[in-house]
Amino acid sequence: MATIQGVTGKQYTQATPGYVVEKYQYATSTHGVDHDMNPALIVEPRDKNDIATVLRYARDQKIAVAIRTGGHQYSGASSTTAPNIQLDLNTTFQGSDDRAIFEKDGKTFFRTSVSWGLGDFNAYLGKHNVFLPHGQCIHVHLGGHVQTGGYGQLGRSFGLLGDYVLSLEIVDYDGNIKELSKNHDSELFYAFLGGSPGNLGVLTHVTFEVNRDQDYQGSRGMKVLFLYEESTLKRLLNILAEMSDNPDLPRNYDFCVSVLSSSFRLSDLWHKPGLDEKMKLEHPEVYGKNGVLVWPRSIVVYAQWVPFSKDDVYDPKFFDQISTDCFDIQTFDEEPMSALTTKWIFTNIREFEHPYVKRTYATKSTTLVQDGWVDWVTSRIDTLVKPDDNGLWLSAQLQYFGGKFSKFTTNAGNGTAYSWRDSTLVCTLDCFYDENDPDALGRANDWQRGNDEGGVGPNGTFSKQDRRVLWGSYGSYDLDSVWQFYYEDQDKYTRLQKIRAAADPYGTFTPNTFAVKRLT
Repeated sequence: MATIQGVTGKQYTQATPGYVVEKYQYATSTHGVDHDMNPALIVEPRDKNDIATVLRYARDQKIAVAIRTGGHQYSGASSTTAPNIQLDLNTTFQGSDDRAIFEKDGKTFFRTSVSWGLGDFNAYLGKHNVFLPHGQCIHVHLGGHVQTGGYGQLGRSFGLLGDYVLSLEIVDYDGNIKELSKNHDSELFYAFLGGSPGNLGVLTHVTFEVNRDQDYQGSRGMKVLFLYEESTLKRLLNILAEMSDNPDLPRNYDFCVSVLSSSFRLSDLWHKPGLDEKMKLEHPEVYGKNGVLVWPRSIVVYAQWVPFSKDDVYDPKFFDQISTDCFDIQTFDEEPMSALTTKWIFTNIREFEHPYVKRTYATKSTTLVQDGWVDWVTSRIDTLVKPDDNGLWLSAQLQYFGGKFSKFTTNAGNGTAYSWRDSTLVCTLDCFYDENDPDALGRANDWQRGNDEGGVGPNGTFSKQDRRVLWGSYGSYDLDSVWQFYYEDQDKYTRLQKIRAAADPYGTFTPNTFAVKRLT
């Protein structure tokens, strides 16, 4: 395929040196072949005019455009195949005028481009003593993150990142520059935030209303590290499940448990000098003969408490019950919220340097303890992480979102399309496998099949309904065939289909099958 005339940014055909590097995304190791992540042309636009030129070219040539900012979509939906085009906004909008804090009517706002990773995004907010809820992966970029919700550690206390969006700046299918809000083109605004990410237009900038540190003084956080034991995991998940089952728990609490197989680079989550030395002193068995550390199986807990009124009084029992018998602990007492949010960021690019079989489940259950979920999921995790040299590695994250006071719950119906806002707990169980072991993929699939069959469905211990999230997609790559797992009902899906048809009349934004099907 030839390059596009009039584009001032970089372009890579399949024959261009550097094409292989530029096409790489998080999902390439797993879905590069079966989802054919090989665009005919990669364009790194310099500005909105370049984007408009690419879209008009695609329209005239009757081909599609995949939009990438960070490239972390698990199924590879931010890529495409020839003859389609990959539009890469990773560094397009990083000028001095692409982000700014401003005040209006006693409130604080932040306009930013989608070309920033969450690490840069968080740091900029912190310099201005303001914050927003967002995810934990440092290199995830804002484009896909805000369109899929922006789940993160502050989910209960403050909701999703997308709940704070005031306006969206986009380039539409004809190359026109538009601004969307709840008061201007509200249907397209609604669909952009949780509807069909990347399939409605090119999002370039977002304006948020932000939270101020001064309004949440006295916030506290804690990171706790445990060397993996099945009994420790069961104890922590019992605490998590009891909280999740309690609809009356105040909004102040956020709690997340991660479980990691051996060889995970724990320093990416545990930013504390001297941890290697402590491990060598207290657990020399995890060092090989050459003295190189091989991190053991671990459990990492993030916990947070935020005051919302002068009547909210911190009770140390919340943190104390979690940290019992831990290997190491970091506490953050009365930290500004903008500083606390930096503690929850993971600095690794990916969990393990291997392909994966992923699962992210959501539930609205308030009977997890009664239904035996803790024993079941602990056993499932233990069967994977306990054996040595099985060619499988686990990265699991289990986080509480529910309760009638949770902002994740109460922000439902706020003009966005994010699904499953009545969920109480989200459980991610990602199994990475050794690509050089011919049997490892089969073992990974068998393990995940057991999770599907035992955890989800009419007799499931976790959820009676199959609930999935767009940022953690898995299974069928044909979204229309599995829409009921991602959207609450037919009325909502049909509404999104109509919006898709209006926003993408030529199919320009349909680069693969993981998209809401346009209503014809």
